Amino acid sequence: MKAIICTGYGSPEVLQFSEASKPTPKANELLIKVQAASVTPSDCAFRKGDPFIIKLMYGLRKPKFPILGVEFAGTVEAIGPAVQRFKLGDQVFGMSPKSFGSYGEYLCLAEDKPIAKQPNNVSAAEAVAICDGSTTALIFLRDIAKLQAGQHILINGASGAVGIYAVQLAKYYGATVTAVCSAANHELATHYGADHVIDYTSSDFTQSQQRYDVVFDAIGKSSYRRCKRLLTANGSYLMTVPSFGIMLNMAWTSFGKGKKAKFAATGLNQNPANLNFLAQLIAAGKLKAVIDRRYRLADLAEAHRYVETGRKKGNVVIEI
Repeated sequence: MKAIICTGYGSPEVLQFSEASKPTPKANELLIKVQAASVTPSDCAFRKGDPFIIKLMYGLRKPKFPILGVEFAGTVEAIGPAVQRFKLGDQVFGMSPKSFGSYGEYLCLAEDKPIAKQPNNVSAAEAVAICDGSTTALIFLRDIAKLQAGQHILINGASGAVGIYAVQLAKYYGATVTAVCSAANHELATHYGADHVIDYTSSDFTQSQQRYDVVFDAIGKSSYRRCKRLLTANGSYLMTVPSFGIMLNMAWTSFGKGKKAKFAATGLNQNPANLNFLAQLIAAGKLKAVIDRRYRLADLAEAHRYVETGRKKGNVVIEI
């Protein structure tokens, strides 16, 4: 099969278009013919091996799993004898955060991993786009912040892959949403549900007089120290990037009541129930894909370069 092999840690040039062995499903696995994958900042971090903990977990000198890529959408081509939830021909979407593999024409994944049937009203590209940011946003807003109707939330980085789905999910849960993004993305944020928009290029959102039940930093560009004043008495600051500062503040604010700083490694906490819930929202039209650019598999390195500019709106999708 055709695949992109990550030959070592480094620049996008380490991603080589090549031939690889087609995997064979084990008893509890699906063989999925991949039709679409995504490129995220996390994918770029895994390619670079930065931060260093990635190398400790996935190989010191080069990636233990040379075919990278986490999110996928495609068709079930074969199943192991113990598989019960899926059948041949099912259109599915999901994540492979531990063994990767979506940057190839086929991948195998156990049926108890984060996989769901793709709703009929979206394409594979749209399904994988939604899978990218919404899975992270869901855990932060529903499970960590426990966002409720009538609450106020500020989302920093509202035009990115996590942020734009956080806007949609926050509106689904009945919150009033303030989006922080550039003026160029004002219309995008309001189109997907933001009630208010702050242009970070012309004003400092941390100096706002508004108070929020939740401040969600979807891009890791701010800090608890700067955003603490924005929070209500029992408000929460959520951060997607595992910095030393957020870990320290998370420990410091974990005692008693009051304002909290919170982080979670959401990629390792995904499950089929989350994907099925998101599939229901997609089918009901409550969650819509936001695709910035599409690339061919052979052009994956170029897609990585674009994502690393930090200018993408929503998702970057690889069509296979």
